[in-house]
Amino acid sequence: MPEKSPQPNSAQSNSPQPGIPQPSNRQPRVPQPSGPQAKRPEPKSQTRRKNGSGFSSLTEGVLELLASGQATTRTELALLLGAAPSTVSFAVGQLLTHGLVTEEGTLSSTGGRPRKVLRLGGSDGYAVAADLGGKHAHVGVVHPGGGLTDVSTVPFPTADGPEAALPGLAETLEALADRHGRDLLRGVGLCLPGPVDVEPGLVTLPARMPGWNRFPVRDWLEERFGVPVAIENDANCMAVGEHSVRPVEHRQSIMVKAGSGIGAGVIANGRLYRGGTGAAGEITHVRVEAAHDTPCSCGNTGCLETVASGAALVRILRERGRDVTSTEDVVRLATDADPEATRAVREAGRYLGRVLAANVNFFNPDAVYLGGILSTLEPFVAAVRSQLYEGCHPLVTEHLVIERAGLGADAGLVGAGQFALQRALAQALHAVTGHQS
Repeated sequence: MPEKSPQPNSAQSNSPQPGIPQPSNRQPRVPQPSGPQAKRPEPKSQTRRKNGSGFSSLTEGVLELLASGQATTRTELALLLGAAPSTVSFAVGQLLTHGLVTEEGTLSSTGGRPRKVLRLGGSDGYAVAADLGGKHAHVGVVHPGGGLTDVSTVPFPTADGPEAALPGLAETLEALADRHGRDLLRGVGLCLPGPVDVEPGLVTLPARMPGWNRFPVRDWLEERFGVPVAIENDANCMAVGEHSVRPVEHRQSIMVKAGSGIGAGVIANGRLYRGGTGAAGEITHVRVEAAHDTPCSCGNTGCLETVASGAALVRILRERGRDVTSTEDVVRLATDADPEATRAVREAGRYLGRVLAANVNFFNPDAVYLGGILSTLEPFVAAVRSQLYEGCHPLVTEHLVIERAGLGADAGLVGAGQFALQRALAQALHAVTGHQS
């Protein structure tokens, strides 16, 4: 099996070389066995279960894994999907017939015949993606297999509402598409800092996005670009992006975004877990004792967000006499070793760690990844890590990885682009086979 390439450095994303390991450099993620009974009715396995990208069949699962770069051969696909090699070969054969997959070269093998390398048909295509913040958007081009290029940060006035903010962002993404060839544009991905109803493509009850509630973001962008569009919550995008470059054994993970707000994305058995209504990972509104009766944006009081988020730190430091107006100001003070800022940041990390400890004890993940601007502060990360070791059972933390996201600020961008490419593939599959996702 080929060696894993070193993880990318977020600061190198503007290089013309892709900033993320390519598919040929990644090992397959091996799923848990589905059970010993060969003839029992097929369970709702990860290859058959619907998710937000529209993949629900074995064939669609093959496309998803090839698009993300998690597998490049029939053998890897069979291991990852938990399916018989003959079944996978039949599915791949169908995709080859329809031109959705092509064969390209071979990989050397330690035994037996060399394995043929699979790639998506038309892999010269790409997606443009944007990760939206309060005042800026992180934009770039995402290629099949996870390559990331043309990354930059542009102004984005979220508070002005979608009608005012989206046209400027669309122009930026169109410029990226023109640079790479509009005929090769396969999809558009948007990473949003609020709850998302994936099926209709709407933002629902966002706390810090005035005017965005129930706005048809996906329809607006699809009409503008004429290609499939995927929109997703920022923590979920980060979870998917980070998962695509992590070791094969990290199949269960929690990605926490700690910025102006707090969110989490959950990867279970190598797939994004959304929960019954798509709200999995909403830890920000867990009640914590330290918050007392502090009002929260959700309408309740005493939520984690009121004591551990960047917005909470701004409020707390202003009450302590510090001149701060944004989470960036908090980070600047803490980086300069301001005593009040450092103390407040450490307290925030402890509160987050205590809430995470309950989730980690329950879920028993392989890894907890920390992203968002607060994760750049060592006192914050150390406090979270300390609370997890203190509050979790030793069996849970024995092999638990707790560290910053390897993709840094690019994790959400990579995830949004992958969602867009997967949505485009789902529509392409339906177009050539008539199968409705």
